[in-house]
Amino acid sequence: MANQMTNLEKNRTAKHVVVDEIKEKLSRSKSLVLVNARGLTVEQDTVLRKSLRKVGGIDYKVYKNSMVNLAVKDTEFEGIKDYLAGPTTIAFSYEDATAAAAVINKHLKAMPVLEFKASAMDGNVYDANKTKLIAEIPSKDVLLSRLLGSLKSPMASFARVINAIAEDKGSGAQAPPVEAAISAAISEDAPVTNEPTPEAPTEE
Repeated sequence: MANQMTNLEKNRTAKHVVVDEIKEKLSRSKSLVLVNARGLTVEQDTVLRKSLRKVGGIDYKVYKNSMVNLAVKDTEFEGIKDYLAGPTTIAFSYEDATAAAAVINKHLKAMPVLEFKASAMDGNVYDANKTKLIAEIPSKDVLLSRLLGSLKSPMASFARVINAIAEDKGSGAQAPPVEAAISAAISEDAPVTNEPTPEAPTEE
């Protein structure tokens, strides 16, 4: 009887350790992605895990649904309980909320048995279809890069104008008005069209 009680206590302690581990991950997570990875080969699983590690800021681990149920209680991720049926692997994203979903999404074609189950972020829970849509949203870095690229040309022209004005002032030459210089820079970056300039109407 004593040995039996000892084993029960050990099991409870082990469960508490796992639940606390999940809670700690949840406290740092910006999002969760639940997947069904049953059927992946060892090689495929290794490839997927390497891809997730390469991105960084992601934990990818299998937990028992009962442990996850206990851990998410009274948290912003509690809504995922409805999707904790069958084999579940969880990807915790600590930095970019869409990072884990994006990486997993890239492997879906090569790994047909890999499936989205659900995801959660900002207190909202999304099913498999919506999770796939989220996975296709560009990351913050990509969006920022695109924004900077769109601004690069006019900003470069503006910088040339400022430098030219500074050089003219330094040489004592008459610098062009700032408004005219900036207008010239904007015109330089404006798209060229082949449309003729409309003629002014003539008086009859």
